[in-house]
Amino acid sequence: MPVDVILGLQWGDEGKGKLVDAIASDYNVIARFQGGANAGHTLVIQGVKHVLHLLPSGIFHMNCKNLIGNGVVLDPVILFKEIQNLLSYDNSLTQRLFISKKATLILPTHKFLDKIQEDSKKEKKIGSTLKGISPAYQDKIARLTLKVGDILKPNFHEKYHEIKSYHLNLSKIYPSDLQYDIEFEKDFWDSIEYLKSLNLIDSEIWINEILQKGGKVLAEGAQGSMLDIDFGSYPFVTSSNTTVGGVCTGLGVPPSAIHEVWGVFKAYCTRVGSGPFPTEEMGDIGNLLREKGKEFGATTGRPRRIGWLDIPALRYACMINGVTQLAMMKSDVLQCIHNIPVCTFYQTPNGKYPLPTDYDNITPLYENLEGWYQYDFSNASIPQNLSNYILFIENLLKLPIKMVSIGPDRNQTIYR
Repeated sequence: MPVDVILGLQWGDEGKGKLVDAIASDYNVIARFQGGANAGHTLVIQGVKHVLHLLPSGIFHMNCKNLIGNGVVLDPVILFKEIQNLLSYDNSLTQRLFISKKATLILPTHKFLDKIQEDSKKEKKIGSTLKGISPAYQDKIARLTLKVGDILKPNFHEKYHEIKSYHLNLSKIYPSDLQYDIEFEKDFWDSIEYLKSLNLIDSEIWINEILQKGGKVLAEGAQGSMLDIDFGSYPFVTSSNTTVGGVCTGLGVPPSAIHEVWGVFKAYCTRVGSGPFPTEEMGDIGNLLREKGKEFGATTGRPRRIGWLDIPALRYACMINGVTQLAMMKSDVLQCIHNIPVCTFYQTPNGKYPLPTDYDNITPLYENLEGWYQYDFSNASIPQNLSNYILFIENLLKLPIKMVSIGPDRNQTIYR
C-alpha cells in the first residue's frame, strides 16, 4: 500500500496537525519524518487544546501506530514532558509510539550552541526557536551526532562527553557572554533513562514491512515548504527538508511508495521570525487577523507576522511537492473583514511573474474578492462568497480543495 503525505505549503503553522488528526483513523501508521520540537501542531478535541511538538498528530487514535522517524532530531527532555502531560488523557499512548533508532539526539549543548549562535548574529538573527535544531542537524551532516540507538550502547556516556567537550570548545568562537549551565544535564539524563523504556526500533525495516503487508502510512510534515533548507527563502529557513523529498530520506521509504500529497495552507498567510514576506499586512487589519486567528507561535508564543494569500508561493510549493489535493485552514478567521486581497502574481523588473525566484525587487499584484463578513459557521456550511474564494484559488492552482476548516475543533471541518 502507498504512503500519503501531509505537508505545509507556506511558512509553517498552516494547521497540518488538525488535518492529520481528522483523517488519521484511515491509516495504520502516522509518521513524523523531519524537524524536531520546533514544530507545534495544535489539536482541539472536544474543546480541549493539545499542542504536540514531537509526537505525531495521530497519537490520540487508538488504532494507529505513531512513528518518530529517522529524519527527526529528537529532544528527549521535551519528549518526556510531552508524554507526561498527555498520560492523564490516555495512559496507553506509549504503547502506540515507536521511535527510530536512527533519529538524531538533541543534546543540552546543542541548545546552548543554538542560543549563542543566534545571539552572535545581532540584527541579522534568523528567528531560531532555540531548541537546538540547527546545531543537531549540523552535527548530523558533519557525522558527529549521537543517535537514539546509541543510548543502548555501553560507551554512550563516553561518546556524549566527547561531543560535549567539542561543543564547549566550539562555543568559544562566538562573541557571546552566555555561559553553559550544567543544570540542564540532570533533566537530560533522567529523560534518557525514560527513553530507553519506549519502543526503539529499526524504523525503516518496520515501516516497509507494514507497507508490504498492505498497511497504510500517513507521513506528517513539520514547518512549511517555504522554510525548506533547499527551496525555501534561504537563509531564513529551517534546517531540514520540509518538502516531499524529505519523506523518503526521513522514513526510509522509496519514492514509488508515495501516493496522495495533501498540501495544507491557510486562507491567508503567516510567518514567524525574519525573512521575506511579500504580502505582509502591517496595519490594523493585520493586527485584527492576528487577534482573531490567535496567531501566536505554538512553540515560542511569538506573535506571527500576517499577510494575504500568496498564490505565486503556493503555486511554487504545489509544483515542487507534486501536490494532488489541498486543504484550506482558518477560513473562518477572514469573516472579520469585508474585502480580501489575494496576490496572484509578482511584478518584477522583467514583467509579471507567477513563481518566486528572487524576493528582491518584487511587488505583489492583487485581486480583491468579496468576503463572507460575520458569517455564522455554526451550521457547518460554506457561504457563497467563501465558495467563490475557493473556486478562485482552485482555478489558479489547478488543484482541488478537498477540505475546508471552519474552526479549531476536530469537528469544525467540511469535506468537499
